[in-house]
Amino acid sequence: MLLLGLTEPTATALLLTVLGGLLAISVLFSRAFDRLGVPVVLLFLLLGVVAGSDGLGAIPFDDYDLAFRLGTLALILILFDGGLNTSVSSVKRGLAPASVLATLGVALTAALIAVCARLLGIPWAGAILLGAVVSSTDAATVFAVLRGGRLRLRERVGRTLELESGLNDPMAVILTTAVTASMTSGGGLGWSLLWQIPLQLIVGGAVGLAIGFAGRTLLRHVRLAAGGLYAVLTLSIAMIAFGGATVVMGSGFLAVYVTAVVLGGAELPYQGGLRRIHDAISWLSQIGMFMMLGLLVFPTQLPPVALQGLALALFLAFVARPLAVWLCLLPFRFKPAEVLFLSWVGLRGAVPIILATIPVMAGVPDGMRIFNLVFFVVVINALIPGATVRWVTRRLKLEAPEAPVAAAALEINSMRDLQGVIASFYVTPALAVCDASLSQIRFPEGAAAVLVVRGEQLIACKGATVLRNGDHVYVFFRREDRPFIELLFGGPQGA
Repeated sequence: MLLLGLTEPTATALLLTVLGGLLAISVLFSRAFDRLGVPVVLLFLLLGVVAGSDGLGAIPFDDYDLAFRLGTLALILILFDGGLNTSVSSVKRGLAPASVLATLGVALTAALIAVCARLLGIPWAGAILLGAVVSSTDAATVFAVLRGGRLRLRERVGRTLELESGLNDPMAVILTTAVTASMTSGGGLGWSLLWQIPLQLIVGGAVGLAIGFAGRTLLRHVRLAAGGLYAVLTLSIAMIAFGGATVVMGSGFLAVYVTAVVLGGAELPYQGGLRRIHDAISWLSQIGMFMMLGLLVFPTQLPPVALQGLALALFLAFVARPLAVWLCLLPFRFKPAEVLFLSWVGLRGAVPIILATIPVMAGVPDGMRIFNLVFFVVVINALIPGATVRWVTRRLKLEAPEAPVAAAALEINSMRDLQGVIASFYVTPALAVCDASLSQIRFPEGAAAVLVVRGEQLIACKGATVLRNGDHVYVFFRREDRPFIELLFGGPQGA
């Protein structure tokens, strides 16, 4: 390939330089976007548009098949990281409402969007396909807003929102592929969806549980040569979960998420290192995926669909999502403020754009028009609900108090399953240990405070060391002593 008349090695080097610069820009400006309240993933997407063939970068890219495959891989990695950070207890408490939102809620949203699209002049086939594509919230965007932006929601709302975003991709994928297949074959959707959807979800969940418990056993007993290889092994488990579930007609995305939840709920070797590595991989996947999807967009093709895209985006934010959420949550007795928040924060992102490549690859009539409409909906959705998430959270009084993060972190990473835990606790006046010296605290046999972080000071733990309000104290203890330690110090940070 020649680029701007350059030889292949020079053109490749220039392309890598441009991509490296875009990555650096996206990382450096992410904090500014976060302060503005705009989902940082929108920055990645817009940088891709600017770098595309219609933009300043003039990078030619229109390989929808490659984009779909790489996007699928990125979603696997993002969902796996999200699952690792989802506690089993939160799944148990929030599974019922999240499951209804992830299935019935997705179907209702798709139907409402299809009706709106038809009223805007889009033929029924295209309208139904468009509804299926934009029907689910996006895990990458939700995780980026809640975790990247350090937004701390009340537990019930936060766990429902995260679980829904992690569970609803399969429903949108099933609907999109089914509608696309019916349009290319000329047949109808048929009644087979009534059993295909629950079957894929059940099989995907079962495969995820099986591989999760098998992976947990493997990680506990295997001995690898280097700590970094544990991350390679967990990546392979994620890919096996996706591929295995897909092969047996299950939902691969659901299998990946369930596998990660099972693994994240166990004490594993090199656990702290694994979480950091997967967090970095998830962010890299998000940046790369959104930039790549931005490269597929041709800004010159957007003006003809601008009005329809704006109307659909506003209808989704103000009518379709709120109505679907309200109906789905009626049996669960959520407070009006909680329902309103969950209705508003139905963020769309990479998943709809990736799904929009399916009709383009299948040669569906008006496939490019649908793709451009979806891009428009995603951008408007990120700006209207997305940029107001923090403001809405404060107005509805749904923000949970969160202890500040310590200036320093202490943890032990081991490739063996050690019989001990180091956890961080935030000292508040409500705790009995506040203003007490360590010599006055009766620790269980074999337990001890090992470090106190006070502001930017590191304080060695001695008998005369007094724990003050605002301190972060790191305590070493055996797992069986956790209830007693938490009775003294409260819940550990990051639990």
